[in-house]
Amino acid sequence: MAEFRRVVVTGGAGFIGSNFVRDALRRHPAWHVVVLDKLTYAGNPDNLEGLGERMTFIRGDIDETEDVRRALDGADAVINFAAESHVDRSLLDPRPFVRTNVEGALVLLEGARQAGVKRLLQVSTDEVYGDLTGTDHCSVETDVLRPRSPYAATKAATEHLVASYATSYEMDVVVTRGSNTYGPYQYPEKIIPLFITNALDDKPLPVYGRGRAVRDYMHVADHVAGIDAVLHHGRAGEAYNLGARVEVNGVEVAERILDALGKGRELIRFVPDRPGHDYRYSVDPSKAEALGWRRQWTWPEGLAATVAWYRDHEAWWRKVKEKLEFRKHEKTWYEDRG
Repeated sequence: MAEFRRVVVTGGAGFIGSNFVRDALRRHPAWHVVVLDKLTYAGNPDNLEGLGERMTFIRGDIDETEDVRRALDGADAVINFAAESHVDRSLLDPRPFVRTNVEGALVLLEGARQAGVKRLLQVSTDEVYGDLTGTDHCSVETDVLRPRSPYAATKAATEHLVASYATSYEMDVVVTRGSNTYGPYQYPEKIIPLFITNALDDKPLPVYGRGRAVRDYMHVADHVAGIDAVLHHGRAGEAYNLGARVEVNGVEVAERILDALGKGRELIRFVPDRPGHDYRYSVDPSKAEALGWRRQWTWPEGLAATVAWYRDHEAWWRKVKEKLEFRKHEKTWYEDRG
């Protein structure tokens, strides 16, 4: 098992990144975590509240060499969560996705190489595999990458960059490809927190098309535990799928949330489908499971806990949804297209 003491988490004020930081500080008492985050619209300092002296926060951009150099000073390992991650936004403007997800990753890779870090873990997505509609196949790590959205394309490109550094510079790198993730602190533009918070306000739940797109929903606690397992036990140069082995469509997501909150099904509103919508993702996580990682949360239990978290943390999500950036995207994507 690799030993680390000073670990850099880029994008650590975002959803999965902040959950990883919280979990890592509990799991590894000897760690000091350095969070590097630009604090774009989805980065939220409130996500890191109360974490104490074993965490250092640096506001900076992975696309800026000096910011990366400062963060990596004395680092043993780097986990790269920093990314533009919302497919809908990538369809409106792909340029920020290329800048952060690809160009930023390159700056980070070069900085890590020069700093001599022991290991870099790139957090990727199951969306790099593309649409599995019409098959019963579950993607495995040796499958060809066939991304279909600008977001997924930038994540696939970054994976190729990471692999090139393993080959060209003999860097110790690993990749995780996580399925759709949900849980506390998720920015409410994504389906589950959007539906929960809308339902709490008796607002419509916008379901794309007829709601038939299927996703493998994984609780964030399972996702970050998988990342930790790959960081410590994954084989250098390899990728690992992380998924929950479930297939859930958009209508079921909406109905379960409404039932949990005692709301009527009339809040479901079908809206124009996403352009180029991938209708099925599914991964085989056997390779990660062979490292000793196992999913702990079932889909019903995880969703119920998540609904309860948003119900109990109204001040957190109202502060987010009242900001201009959220309201602007909501109007552009749902109202102007509807």
